[in-house]
Amino acid sequence: MRSAVTVLLLAVCVLPANASQPDMPSLFESTPASERLESFAERMKSAQHSRLANLKFDNIGPTIMSGRITDIDADPSDPTTMYIAYASGGLWRSENNGQSFEPLFEHEAAMTIGDIAVDWSGDGTIWVGTGENNSSRSSYAGTGLYKSTDGGQSWEHMGLEDSHRIGRIILHPDDGSTLWVAVAGALYSPNEHRGLYKSTDDGQTWRKTLHVSDRAGIIDLILDPTDPNVLYAAAWHRERRAWNFVEGGADSGIWMSRDGGESWTRLDAEGLPDGEGVGRIGLAMHTSGALYTLIDNQNRRPDEDDEDAPSLTKEMLENMSREEFLGLEQDDIADYLEDNGFESRYTAEAIVDMVTSEEIEPVHLVWYTEDANRELFDTPVTGAEVYRSDDGGTTWRKTHEDYLDAVYNSYGYYFGEIRVAPDDPDRIYILGVPLLKSDDGGATWSSIGAPHVHADHQAMWLNPERPGHLLNGNDGGLNISYDDGETWFKANTPAVGQFYAIGVDDADPYHVYGGLQDNGVWGGPHTYVHSYGWHGGGSYAYDRYLGGDGMQVEIDTRTNNLVYTGSQFGAYMRIDKSTGRRARIRPRHTLGERPLRFNWQTPIHLSRHNQDVLYYGSNKIHRSFNRGDDWETLSEDLTRGGRRGDVPYGTLTSIDESPLRFGLIYTGSDDGLVHVSKDGGYTWTPIHGGDWGEFWVSRVEASHHELGRVYVTLNGYRWDHFEPYLFRSDDFGSTWTNLSSGLPKEPVNVVVEDPANENILYVGTDLGLYVSLDQGATFESMQGDMPHAPVHDLKVQAREKDLLVGTHGRSIYRADITEVQELTQELLDSPLYVFDVESQTRSTFWGDRRVIWMDYQEPELPISYYARAAGEAAIRILGKDNLELFSISDTAEPGLNFVTYDLSVTFDAASVLNETKEEALEAAENGLYYLPVGEYSIEITMGDAVVTTVLEIAERRQ
Repeated sequence: MRSAVTVLLLAVCVLPANASQPDMPSLFESTPASERLESFAERMKSAQHSRLANLKFDNIGPTIMSGRITDIDADPSDPTTMYIAYASGGLWRSENNGQSFEPLFEHEAAMTIGDIAVDWSGDGTIWVGTGENNSSRSSYAGTGLYKSTDGGQSWEHMGLEDSHRIGRIILHPDDGSTLWVAVAGALYSPNEHRGLYKSTDDGQTWRKTLHVSDRAGIIDLILDPTDPNVLYAAAWHRERRAWNFVEGGADSGIWMSRDGGESWTRLDAEGLPDGEGVGRIGLAMHTSGALYTLIDNQNRRPDEDDEDAPSLTKEMLENMSREEFLGLEQDDIADYLEDNGFESRYTAEAIVDMVTSEEIEPVHLVWYTEDANRELFDTPVTGAEVYRSDDGGTTWRKTHEDYLDAVYNSYGYYFGEIRVAPDDPDRIYILGVPLLKSDDGGATWSSIGAPHVHADHQAMWLNPERPGHLLNGNDGGLNISYDDGETWFKANTPAVGQFYAIGVDDADPYHVYGGLQDNGVWGGPHTYVHSYGWHGGGSYAYDRYLGGDGMQVEIDTRTNNLVYTGSQFGAYMRIDKSTGRRARIRPRHTLGERPLRFNWQTPIHLSRHNQDVLYYGSNKIHRSFNRGDDWETLSEDLTRGGRRGDVPYGTLTSIDESPLRFGLIYTGSDDGLVHVSKDGGYTWTPIHGGDWGEFWVSRVEASHHELGRVYVTLNGYRWDHFEPYLFRSDDFGSTWTNLSSGLPKEPVNVVVEDPANENILYVGTDLGLYVSLDQGATFESMQGDMPHAPVHDLKVQAREKDLLVGTHGRSIYRADITEVQELTQELLDSPLYVFDVESQTRSTFWGDRRVIWMDYQEPELPISYYARAAGEAAIRILGKDNLELFSISDTAEPGLNFVTYDLSVTFDAASVLNETKEEALEAAENGLYYLPVGEYSIEITMGDAVVTTVLEIAERRQ
């Protein structure tokens, strides 16, 4: 991501005089883990008393694209049993070789995992080190080490809570009570807890035996397979900010211990690169003594004489004078323009005229080409290098002569894994953008990926008993090979998609769309239920629309065919689902202007008032009246102006237009600014609170009910600050009310106001979902039975009254919020309330089965009721003259309660009905009697409170 041309961007923040000053901390105040754990414990207790605790959430997938895997461990004696750790999807176990999985780690204080270890030769204890060991934009911080001694049914927290990110766990092969843990530490702040920790009492106590610096943690750790007293540890110096990533430093290096990790010596060994450019390091060792290291070398490649090198480069143009430029050959200028993707109107002749007339300077030809996405791949860094030592790390030699191109590019921080085959010290594997294998000790390499294997590789397990049996974990899930990578099969059944954003249309059934981490953009029906049935027809329910990192999605609901979406750094397009045609729609600066800055997840917004109108955010806001074909820029820079660094910063992150008035537009930025325009974008007013600092504005939400009302959420994740921030304004942002106090210590990603009930707010955080029934005065858990995955986005499908929850790690959940929307204060104050039930159509197949091997067709009627207090509820189904046809006893909890009635009647009630009807009521094949056509009452009694509603059984139309 480091550009060859670094730009210094400065800004002055101007605050409105009438902005209120909510209490905010210092920007660099990292939240202690003890506070996070205490807050989580309180949250879990209070969740039991949530009035929405019984609300049901259904996972609607998708599953096929899976999500990022960080570690794999399988039973060496029976590798059909395996554990798979996901970056933000928890821990899963398969006991049938990956055909199906069960989740084991989804209700702890962190679902993000860096490494796992299983005591296969002992009692089967599972160790989980939380906090992803990658350093990506959505690599979440953990809360330490966890242990399970009952196969993952329960977990015990084993300390190291301030570790943030755990790189590796190593168990002593002969002593079950001894283990070592490599702690990489915090991602966005200095951290004294980085280092190597050792326990000799099964994790009850820990000693830090290696500490390099507060900016260099331990990312990898291996044990000499022939001597457990010899260990090698890889230290990694990294400093990440929202605007910059220092991917290496002088503190990166390899350390060795000969006394079981009690003391350490740095291997300043001959042959290894050193200095500020050394990045992430991976380690592997064979029983023969062959020691390998994979190094992300961020040092620049030396200039090379190349006959095909361009005659004109960006570096030349940076400091070139006008006179020097006008002396160039036009053919050289033309080649430069073609090589760098200039629009066709910028011919060499036109450029010369512009420079001659002083309309532009030569350096503007460099500015025009600046593109964050291109710089991810087109960089002059050395990249991945493999070294080998055969003397215990005293001396090293690079295994290959040439560069390993297109393996790491500029983002080696995202990989770093190397493996050596147990049966052959010369067969090694390195994990990067491709998966590479060498059979000659690293001299030559070949790719062993496949079209159905994701390109970004993160984890690998090699079977010590069967050469060529590989388990590969990547950004697209799990692949398994038995022939050393010649063929692979995909084992993606868990719903572990990492969604950045979701969207819904108005089709019937309506479709849900979403952009995923490195898995593109997908869309499918909200009725999706996971099964293998699609294998028979060959058509998966979800369709893929784009690759790359999928981002925001907007759908024109007039036809439900036009989809606006894209990938990282604002590479958006308009897609016509009916024809498959697509058009690029990204706004672009003109030659002579500084390039627009686009956030990784660039915000777009389709007007609710006219869906030909599309808004698009860079560091400015742009509007198109013709679906993205042409653009007008509505503002100057709406950010603080950016900072020096290699990541686009000073960008817009959120856009919303009031659903009540066209042209009332709000924007939020990654550096803490919020602006409003009340006149369609002609003028803009800053309305952020004075002490909001540079926290990321994760969402602005204009009210559906009050014109001047707007909500703002701020996220401190990129400062390792995990407090919640939610604000409401009722006067277009002139003053603000802080609504954060009712939320736990979890960064907030999204707030959505219910479109039908103005008192209801839905809030998604890095650990789950919350609801307020009183406009944010108080909050309660809305988690239900969902795992504690990060909630990145929320959408309400108004027609169907569904809440869609886009998680970053467990795909998409859907809940029917019909009853939630009816929770007015009057209803909440009543002791008992029963909600209307849907009319049912009588079927002659109730209780029967079409084929003897099938299940009986048994109807289910959900009955929903609200109870102000806990107690026993008596539910009766009544016919004419209050004849009791069926009864249900239910233990009611405060809040919403749900029971299911199968529409049957008791034998005694059926006998009474038969005495009064001309046609006999016969038992179905399953022995039950079902309600005939007619009207009935559902009566619920709790104490002195009695409520009723009508149940209609309608006759099927012919």
